[in-house]
Amino acid sequence: MEQLEEKPTLIGKFKNFVRECIRVLKVTKKPTKEEFKTISKISGLGILIIGLIGFIVHLIDVLLFR
Repeated sequence: MEQLEEKPTLIGKFKNFVRECIRVLKVTKKPTKEEFKTISKISGLGILIIGLIGFIVHLIDVLLFR
């Protein structure tokens, strides 16, 4: 006979979420200063590039279509 699977309840989903969060926190580690500096530089560079692209698109929009 086949067993019917029960739908997960809201409390069950919450418990599963908390379990997964605890598992992730146990695996992670604090970055060293060098890792943090590198991540910060790359993130800042990415933000600047995306902002520059947005500025250029906006500038083209203003100059050509208005």
